[in-house]
Amino acid sequence: MNIEKDYIKLIFGLKLKQARTNKNLSLFGLAKITDLSKSYLNEIEKGKKYPKTDKIILLAEKLDISYDNMVSLKLDNNLAPIGEILKSGILKEIPLEIFGIQENDLIDIIANAPAKVNAFISTIIEIAQHYNLTRESFFLASLRSYQEAHTNYFEDLEQKVLQFSKAFHVNIEAKISIEELTAILIEEYGYTIKELVFSEQEQLGDLRSIFVPKSKTLLLSLDIDEPQKAFILAKEIAYNYLEITERLYTFSWIKFDNFDQVLNNFYASYFAGALLIPRQKLIDELNLFLSKTDPKPQEMIALMSGFNVSPESFYQRLTNILPKDFQLKNLFFLRLSHQIGTDTYQIKKELHITNQQEPHANEMNEHYCRRWVSIRTIEQSLKQNKNHFFDAQISSYENSKNEYLVFSSATPDPFKVDCIRSISVGILITAGMKKKFKFIENDSLKKQIVGVTCETCAVKNCLERASPPIQLEQKMRNENTDLIVQQYMAKFS
Repeated sequence: MNIEKDYIKLIFGLKLKQARTNKNLSLFGLAKITDLSKSYLNEIEKGKKYPKTDKIILLAEKLDISYDNMVSLKLDNNLAPIGEILKSGILKEIPLEIFGIQENDLIDIIANAPAKVNAFISTIIEIAQHYNLTRESFFLASLRSYQEAHTNYFEDLEQKVLQFSKAFHVNIEAKISIEELTAILIEEYGYTIKELVFSEQEQLGDLRSIFVPKSKTLLLSLDIDEPQKAFILAKEIAYNYLEITERLYTFSWIKFDNFDQVLNNFYASYFAGALLIPRQKLIDELNLFLSKTDPKPQEMIALMSGFNVSPESFYQRLTNILPKDFQLKNLFFLRLSHQIGTDTYQIKKELHITNQQEPHANEMNEHYCRRWVSIRTIEQSLKQNKNHFFDAQISSYENSKNEYLVFSSATPDPFKVDCIRSISVGILITAGMKKKFKFIENDSLKKQIVGVTCETCAVKNCLERASPPIQLEQKMRNENTDLIVQQYMAKFS
């Protein structure tokens, strides 16, 4: 968008529409008195066209306003907030197109009720500031909504992986080796790959790779393990095979310049996951696992180990396959982070498919339920000194009465020193779900009553509670107060 030219066209269009509606004229009516076509006037009002001088003079005359007023960029008080929004370029930050919304449609909505929309936008901005919602957080939230709207399954990317495997004669039914991925990048895409000790530079300690576009050099940290290296290499292949140019150059990311980089990073990651964990192979392996009546934790770990990926990549892939191929359309994905030696747990990543499932992130520094298997795996991983601790449980939520089968794996955080994290997938238990999971009724599967946060939880006599239910108690006090108020209103009516 050419900000200067487009801004001028949009402002003129808004002023024309305001002047027309002030005269109680329809577009048809304005077209009739000016001998200009209705479609032409509509294009002007939507900011797509800017009329020539003679047309502006004509419009000003028929609408009984001055020429100078028409061409001025100054807006009336009720439209001024729209001008600020347009001038700020904030609409360019919102990825409207992935949700099927055109920018001009949004501008039209704003123009029809400027005061209300301005109040709404101001409220959103204030909330964002209150919770320290950064530009990157906004982009990631938009991406998450995009994934959820598509049940996190993208057929075009699945097909691209199959096309790639045929074109490069890659047997995706077997574990793809580091050597094969490296050879493709070097021989087909002209990469130079170097391994360095990033940790020698303190500021690079959390990075795993840097891509230098000018020389097509991929710098890899010597600290990464084989699954991490495989994912980075597969992701670089994705950027090239999908012909993505607007991209990020580090893993993990440092910053996003625009939403296209966020979206393309997701596309490349999805392609990499689908390449390293082929859809049909995973479906076959899951069917075998789900047919067991009493599977052991090590069997799930073995299932994951059959693919050259990290536990997080495996769980992410489950969110692609379970809704699509197993019709399990109500599930959540969580990444929980824990600093060793503290009592804090933070949700760093989440995804909710079909509905806003439980649990979910809380930005009020409340304490997540200590009965979650996501927290227990972290505790047990530290206690037993295991690099990968897996567990599962049925979580029964006290407030909603929903039950989830939750799988969770805890591993050292590859990006932060002295941190451990758990990756979890929870599947809503329904009659249909029980038919697919043969072990769901097995007594060895632990069942636990849980909440979302201690501050909002109604569970009585909880030994694991990290905080009193202050939010719940406040809510109950408000409800009791309201009940008494209603009684007084009824008595004195």
